[in-house]
Amino acid sequence: MPLPFLSGLRVIDLGQYLPGPHAAQLLGDLGAEVVKVEPPDGDPLRFLGPTDSDGVTAAYKIFTAGKTVVTLDLKTPDGRAGLEALIQRADALVESYRPGVMEKLGLGRDRLRALNPRLVHASLSGWGYSGPYATRAGHDLNYMAVGGGLDASGLPDQPVISYLPVADFASAQQTALAVVAALFGRERTGEGCFLDLSIMETVLGWQGINLTAAARGQMPQRGEALLSGGVACYRIYKTADGRFITLSALEPKFWRGFCAAVERPDWVARQADPLPQQALTAELATLFASRSLSDWQTLLDPVDCCFEALPEIGEIAAHPHIAARGQIQTTDGPEPLVETRMGLRVDGGQPPARTPWRASDTATVLAAWDGNTTG
Repeated sequence: MPLPFLSGLRVIDLGQYLPGPHAAQLLGDLGAEVVKVEPPDGDPLRFLGPTDSDGVTAAYKIFTAGKTVVTLDLKTPDGRAGLEALIQRADALVESYRPGVMEKLGLGRDRLRALNPRLVHASLSGWGYSGPYATRAGHDLNYMAVGGGLDASGLPDQPVISYLPVADFASAQQTALAVVAALFGRERTGEGCFLDLSIMETVLGWQGINLTAAARGQMPQRGEALLSGGVACYRIYKTADGRFITLSALEPKFWRGFCAAVERPDWVARQADPLPQQALTAELATLFASRSLSDWQTLLDPVDCCFEALPEIGEIAAHPHIAARGQIQTTDGPEPLVETRMGLRVDGGQPPARTPWRASDTATVLAAWDGNTTG
């Protein structure tokens, strides 16, 4: 079941693909009722990638779980009227159109405020509502690039693409946080507000450390910083059987424990070698390449040294800690669906579960909402 914190609140999800829909889904996890409004052809995510036997992608089912889906053609008067009726009864609207699209639909900020002064309207766009890029197209990779999420990460000779898309997921979480804060503020003022959120700026908001280093002329080269591969004690290493391990023994006590376990006390003092620690890193790489992953787990799992095997994606659900925490929800059958619940537990309970999405119509939703009016 969803958590009870936003129980009684109604959210309209006008998003498509990942960021907006995931933001609305998180609000649903916290107890809000989420109605996803889609055009006649549906959210493009329904058909982006391999589809199941029912013609719908697994990704769509995952990001639409917990929601009621209604179909409205917002390019027609009837469709806009249906959405306006929902907006009059809603508490929050989450959409991920480019700036200007809502105005073209006749649903700009002034119109929304006239319909519902208490509405919290969250607009999650790529670049935000001002600046020369406001209406520029983009995807996660573009936002990561401009927002500073790529240049410092990756290999010395090239940045790498993160997977899954970091900016999309991070901006969804920031949007959900902003909506909850705005709803809390509405309880004090009685008024809603417009939230201008940018996928790129979510990533940019993390860059204070790097921007400061760059301004001071102290920014390390890619792969040479403390947390990007410059130190031997904080790296990914390959094992004899082609698997990988992670070592993050940053604190001296963890590094000493690791060195003792591998019987290399001479490495203890070398943790302070200048960056990048290429020589020490090469020695550790040779060491880890000498044994299998299971051998290293046998030796280092009991040691308090920040060592962890790197599980392959298909192994994660069976990982003993993950299995014990209950965050993964799997639907059995010939086309299994594996969902990851919100990583939140309240008073010892379980993470909030999501029901499968269901189709409905505007009249049914309005009837239900009119019969259960919120404050």
